[in-house]
Formats: sequence, C-alpha cells, structure tokens
Amino acid sequence: MSLVHLAAHHREAIADFLTRTKEFSAEDREVALELLDLGVRGEDTYRFWVFEEAGKALGYICFGPTPMTRGTFDLYWICVDPDAKGKGVGRALVAKMEDELRQEGGRLVRVETAGLEDYAATRAFYDRLGFEVVARIRDFYWPGNDLFTYGVYLQERAQKGE
Repeated sequence: MSLVHLAAHHREAIADFLTRTKEFSAEDREVALELLDLGVRGEDTYRFWVFEEAGKALGYICFGPTPMTRGTFDLYWICVDPDAKGKGVGRALVAKMEDELRQEGGRLVRVETAGLEDYAATRAFYDRLGFEVVARIRDFYWPGNDLFTYGVYLQERAQKGE
C-alpha cells in the first residue's frame, strides 16, 4: 500500500470506482473526471493523492486552496473503491492531506456533502475523523436535500495529538 501523486495511469481505475459509487450522479462523475484530467495535466491548483495497492488505485482525494482565504482549503473529492471501503483507505487519504497542509501552515479544511439518506455513511465518515458540522443549509441542493459543511481546524487537531 502506498500514497502517490496522481498519474495518467490511475484514471481508468478511478473512473471505474467513481461509476460504481452509488452516491455519485452522472453529473458528479463528469465533474470529478474533469478535475482529474486537469490534475493529470498539471493545469490547475487542485492537488491529488492516490492510494494504491499493487499498482492499482483504490481511492483518491482532491483538495485545494479556498480562494480569497488565508490557510483555508477545500476537500473537493474523496472516493474509495466500493470493494475497498472499511479498510482505512479514506482515513489514510485524509491523513495525508492534513499532514501536507499542516506542514504548509494550513489552518482549516472544509468539505461539503449532501443531506440525503444516501449520504449518511459519508457524513458518519467525517464524524469519525473528527470533522465537525460548521454549517447546514436546509434545502440547498433541492427541497429535502440539505448542504452539510464540515470543517477541521488543523492546528487544534495537532495540539490535541490527533
């Protein structure tokens, strides 16, 4: 198992598990792949880490600086192959992102997710990692689908020894 920078050879496996991740719509997958392609070409400010085992991508994370802020970053995408869920892949990806950002003086990481029941496991994942709900906007995506914004303050986490 290793965490590596995104490379072109990861795209096929990532596209496959994005398709098999039930929470993502066709539009979600299209956006995720557009960002992935930008990352492969090195054309944007998005950063990517890939968790691979025996050369095969099992998960990835995409994050970047939040415009017009100092030390705030957005976790844009994290996806783990459904066959690899529950094996620490997501936790390892988030830890890598947090370590990198902490070393650069990053203060805050935020992530947005949906309020639908299909996203309950996603919200539980962030809860388990110590992210806190910092905002909730009712009916944001459409009636009945709230926006949850989670955040983690990196220096506070470091001080607690997490």
